[in-house]
Amino acid sequence: MRKGLIYIIAVFLMILASCKDFLEIKPLTKVGAEDLLATSAGVKTLMATLYNRWPMEDFVFHPNNGFNQHPGGGGNGDGGWSLSSNTDDAIIYGPSGYTTSPATQIVGNWDYTGIRYINRFLEIIDELKAKGQLSDNDYKQLLGEAYFLRSTIYYSMVKRYGGVPLIDKVQQLPNDVTEVMVPRATEKETWDFVISDLDKAIENLPVNRPSDGIYRVTKWVALAQKSRVALHAASTAKFWNKAPLTGAAVDAKLVGGMTAADANAYYLLCINASKEIMDNTAFKLYKPTPANKAEAAKNYQDMFEYATFDNPEIIYLKAYIDGTAASGQGHVTDFWFYPKQSVFHSLYMSSRWGTTLDAVDVYEDYTDDGTGASAPIKTRVDGNENYIIPNPKTLGTLPQDYIYYNNQYEPFQNKDARLTASVLLPGSMFKGSTLINMQGGMIKPDGSFIVYTDASAVGPDGVTYYSYGSPNASGYSAFGALGTAQANYSSTGFALRKYLQDSKNPTSLGMYGSTQPWVEFRLAEIYLNYAEAVAESGQGDAVLAAKCLNDIRKRAGHTDDIPLTVDNVLKERRVELIFENTRYWDLRRRRDFHTRFNATRRFSLIPIIDLRVNPPKYIFLRVHNYYDNAANGLTFTPRMYYLEIPGVSTNKLIQNPEY
Repeated sequence: MRKGLIYIIAVFLMILASCKDFLEIKPLTKVGAEDLLATSAGVKTLMATLYNRWPMEDFVFHPNNGFNQHPGGGGNGDGGWSLSSNTDDAIIYGPSGYTTSPATQIVGNWDYTGIRYINRFLEIIDELKAKGQLSDNDYKQLLGEAYFLRSTIYYSMVKRYGGVPLIDKVQQLPNDVTEVMVPRATEKETWDFVISDLDKAIENLPVNRPSDGIYRVTKWVALAQKSRVALHAASTAKFWNKAPLTGAAVDAKLVGGMTAADANAYYLLCINASKEIMDNTAFKLYKPTPANKAEAAKNYQDMFEYATFDNPEIIYLKAYIDGTAASGQGHVTDFWFYPKQSVFHSLYMSSRWGTTLDAVDVYEDYTDDGTGASAPIKTRVDGNENYIIPNPKTLGTLPQDYIYYNNQYEPFQNKDARLTASVLLPGSMFKGSTLINMQGGMIKPDGSFIVYTDASAVGPDGVTYYSYGSPNASGYSAFGALGTAQANYSSTGFALRKYLQDSKNPTSLGMYGSTQPWVEFRLAEIYLNYAEAVAESGQGDAVLAAKCLNDIRKRAGHTDDIPLTVDNVLKERRVELIFENTRYWDLRRRRDFHTRFNATRRFSLIPIIDLRVNPPKYIFLRVHNYYDNAANGLTFTPRMYYLEIPGVSTNKLIQNPEY
């Protein structure tokens, strides 16, 4: 038995040699499991291998290379990419960054290697416990961590593929390989398996983070995962018929096959898991009562730039220990997404991230009339904000029926504080001194219109004006060099602010110089999970759910209460959790993707300087995004709710519909 243990540990260590994770890993030679688990350092070494299988969609998640990618492939935008760009929240253009389909760039995760590692780890700790070489407390914690980590892999698979083979023990290779070819479970059985693993994790994990490993999971992390998983399962069950499929996999209930009763049962699991976290007084919204909207914006921005476990809202975060180019254990967010005007080193790319006008329009203003209604940016005198210019390059002149503004920031002055904390707007101040210029064109005194082109003209006041608002390429952050390899500019008129290091700088000037943590679970999401589950199912406490909804809004500086409705919850999810990778899965689990994306062009907003008036003023044009136009729009079809099952020619599994 000991020889087998040494072999397994050696396999673990070989994997460690090729993986760089957030835990510091001290290189070790061959060692028995008893020795490895006898010290804090040994536990960290072994657990780091398993944690590295957690398919977290964080800063180092990349569609073409998978999870936990570092130099050589990966990052929240390595090459200019983020899961947000598969939705209507962002458009990113870069070497690998433009998404031509909302489905084609979501990585699969058929990770039965990880499942085998975890199953063998469960055997190891059982063996050591039976020999008296693990204390009860150590055994329970390791057991809980293993079940939690296995649940993350199966959750990643079920939300991509539907039902998958469920393997809960190490398979021994027989003479006839077909003996270990496990068929797919139903989709419901797979969701139930994930929740069962989470229940085992909740039962065994400690309440407090271990002092020798603050990034190890606790009972509360498992409950947060259960809240998220159960809501996803409930939505999939409830909304299947919005995009029904046919075929052998459907007939066998490998995809679909769940009922309204199943949906309500999952909603109740979400409600109960969320409520248990909410009842823990150690968790609170971060700075829930700001004095004004400026303070609300700063608090919200700080929650991500300075994320730590000292923040009572954060349930779990992932840290990056080193941002130097040599170690490559940082991430690339600042490298790709700093605004062009703030790039402080010639190595840096910039502004590849363009937040969409679609997302900006969702935010409220501070009318606070009890409705919670979105407040689209006002651009036109007639109030027709549905007027979209398909291609501004084809326009010869522009009428004077647009609202005139004195500067680029004026249209956004009364918008929700979370917008200014999450998005760099035209005229935003960044890093304390840089006024972000997003101008994309001009109207000359003779009425001729220039857009997406470098030009200049003398205005009626005798001053020379530039179509991009600056004669220098480093003096503007949007619309430059569209469609070229030099397009280090936003294509939407908006950029990313959330996550960027605003008040501090990256730890190095290389690509991987960012070390700000990724917040995987926080209390605001749990509040919104609870509110949605209550609103959808009629179960739980509707008064408490409404309070959850409104407490989040009041943390953003709002003063009114809005009613608990599904639409209000979904709107709040979109603004509160923007760029936290929830929007993509919300569209999938609620079966809204195929209706939202059907040859869809997302929207940009172009600030234009109008030299027909004296002094010159700004107007703002709503247009189809340049890259979406070039791609003839983006489409999501119903089959895309499930990915293609890999390797069916050899594993003999039933394929998903329409593949």
